[in-house]
Amino acid sequence: MDRDILSVIADESRHYSKGQKQIANYILENYEKAAFMNAITLGETVGVSESTVVRFASMLGYDGYPAMRKALQEMIRNKLTSVQRIEVTREIMGTQDVLTSVLNSDTERLKETLNSIDKEAFDEVVNSIIGAKNIYLLGLRASEVLSSFMGFYLNMIFDNVRVANDRYVNEIFEQIINIGEGDVLLAISFPRYSRRTVKAMRYAKRRGAKTIAITDDEISPIADIADIRLFAKSDMVSFLDSLVAPLSLINALLAALGNRRGGNLSETFENLESIWTEYGVY
Repeated sequence: MDRDILSVIADESRHYSKGQKQIANYILENYEKAAFMNAITLGETVGVSESTVVRFASMLGYDGYPAMRKALQEMIRNKLTSVQRIEVTREIMGTQDVLTSVLNSDTERLKETLNSIDKEAFDEVVNSIIGAKNIYLLGLRASEVLSSFMGFYLNMIFDNVRVANDRYVNEIFEQIINIGEGDVLLAISFPRYSRRTVKAMRYAKRRGAKTIAITDDEISPIADIADIRLFAKSDMVSFLDSLVAPLSLINALLAALGNRRGGNLSETFENLESIWTEYGVY
């Protein structure tokens, strides 16, 4: 669907039932809130049933309510300030228990990621990392947490891992300057995206390295650059974005890589256990 979703909703108004008009009016006036509501919450807010919300999305030409909500999210992505995010979340959650709301939201993101993940691409990422001459990891801003976590465990599996991030004095490009053919750059980027991540991926690609993206959506600025893409859902939670599903995806990659390493990994951890015992790591 090429047209802006708000234009579609407004143009189709003459065909709406009473309940659908209530949904349409709410979305047109509060699209920045509706974009982060599930069908049940939107229905309760407007005063209609969940099934009415689902039928409304289908009538507009979307393949179910999640597709319509995704269109709303794509339209407003990165347009809300942190203050606006807090206000939107406060209104959506209302008097609900925040702990329950956030954990339920994270659970939903995990299910969506599992249902939509490209398993062939996942296997291709594992094979690319196994066969790489050098493995470069890159994650900036909040994504640095994910790249550092992945790098910590990859260094226990391989001896050719290099983590590039903001914590070093050297500029990002100085940290990946020697990347080239046979190497892999795995970049992790979630909103708000970093322009330096995009530029680093383009540099690696020009140098002949294989580029892998772990990001949230096809509209992510690194998605088109990457040779292989893995998507993990990351929706807004107050002033921050949930990284639960991305971390779970990284856990799955690490587990798959560990399984592939087999005996070599067991030997590595036997040595580590001796070191940990000797030096009091427990």
